[in-house]
Amino acid sequence: MTAEALRALPSVDQLLMAPAVVEAARGLARPLVADAVREAVAEARERIRNGSPAPDRAELEQAAAERIRARRRRLLTPLINATGVVLHTNLGRAPLSEESLEAIRAVASGYSNLEYDLESGSRGSRQAPVEDLLTRLSGAEAAMVVNNNAAAVLLVLSAVARGREVIIARGEMIEIGGAFRIPEVMAQSGCILREVGTTNRTHRRDYEQAVGDETAAILKVHPSNYRVVGFTASVPVRELAAVARRHGLVLIEDLGSGVLVPTERYGLAHEPTVQESVGAGADLVTFSGDKLLGGPQVGVIAGRRELVDRCRRHPLARAVRVDKLTLAALQATLLHYLDGRPERIPIYRMMAQTQDALRARAEAIVNRVRRRHVPERSCGFELRVVRTASTVGGGSLPGEVQDSAAVAVAAGSRAEELHAALRRQQPPIVGRIEEGVLLLDLRAVDPVQDELLADGLVLALEAVSCTS
Repeated sequence: MTAEALRALPSVDQLLMAPAVVEAARGLARPLVADAVREAVAEARERIRNGSPAPDRAELEQAAAERIRARRRRLLTPLINATGVVLHTNLGRAPLSEESLEAIRAVASGYSNLEYDLESGSRGSRQAPVEDLLTRLSGAEAAMVVNNNAAAVLLVLSAVARGREVIIARGEMIEIGGAFRIPEVMAQSGCILREVGTTNRTHRRDYEQAVGDETAAILKVHPSNYRVVGFTASVPVRELAAVARRHGLVLIEDLGSGVLVPTERYGLAHEPTVQESVGAGADLVTFSGDKLLGGPQVGVIAGRRELVDRCRRHPLARAVRVDKLTLAALQATLLHYLDGRPERIPIYRMMAQTQDALRARAEAIVNRVRRRHVPERSCGFELRVVRTASTVGGGSLPGEVQDSAAVAVAAGSRAEELHAALRRQQPPIVGRIEEGVLLLDLRAVDPVQDELLADGLVLALEAVSCTS
């Protein structure tokens, strides 16, 4: 019987032509599809050899199709961010504007003046276009771009302080995602860490007393991903700039989030801007491009020309430089600011939405789901619209929330199962679970995705409803 059952299994080639498999495989490379089908057949053979009944043809086709879909989910793919976190690090942080996407397409589809000066007809600098925009926006003398802010900090410290001391407040020796720790980056750069103050309080005199013959710089790290509250004290950039000038030191500020517009206009706490840091006297400022700047992943170094040039000439600069697609996206993002139109940047449109507008969208989604799905209560689920709170995320404005609205599915012990079913949709949908309730927060969902979200929720409910 076992041999007969094994011989009855369809071949890989036969399964590749099955409609369910063809549909699941649409747009996916054939070798990946074939591997997934072979795995499904191998699993069926193993079940038969272990004495289990052979799967019927339809069951095997569905198993192969699901393995293909699982392969697709392991590739980089777009999804719907219904977590309520606008700058979600695990979900790619800032979405790019339409103009940034078009700039990438235009540059990627042919040749460009990446390192060619059209005026002189000679070799040019890939940094020149974005440097001009960055200096206009920040007020700095010069600027350059590297692949992320961690690289910016490493390059700055390597270029201006290698082999010498850098003073930093104990309460600013942070760790961010991926175990990026300021003390370890300082060690990697070859500079010598000199901590001052205590975890919660650091004073100007602490910096003054720490300056010695081997001191090269003061590093100030803005707490963009944490807050120390209560009995605290820190030294403003303007005062540190005075200390640095008095002793001939370089003042470096790692701003992290890189905001260029007042965050108060979105109902959020004030986040120090790049312009404020430069204006207060920081010699070099580093910040990210894919956080509150709202652009691609880059690290920016802005400040005094002589110091930026030292960074530019350092051997590490080539190792951390950015490509033409990133530069094109960054240029388009910066042009939004220069045009006075930050609302063209998706994250600012998201943060500008009112709770009433979000609630109206959530109600429309619930109504669409109810029109297409069997009464949810009969299967133990209950849909409703709820008030909730969204966050900026991405190591920006910690503790700050905005009133939001979400589609809530009370699912109890099956909330995780429903969430998994949503992640299997195309496009995948990622929400969050609170006390047995699956929340699909609309703050970071583009309105054009509302119908996709509703239809994906219908399919997920159908996949788990009344099945166990």
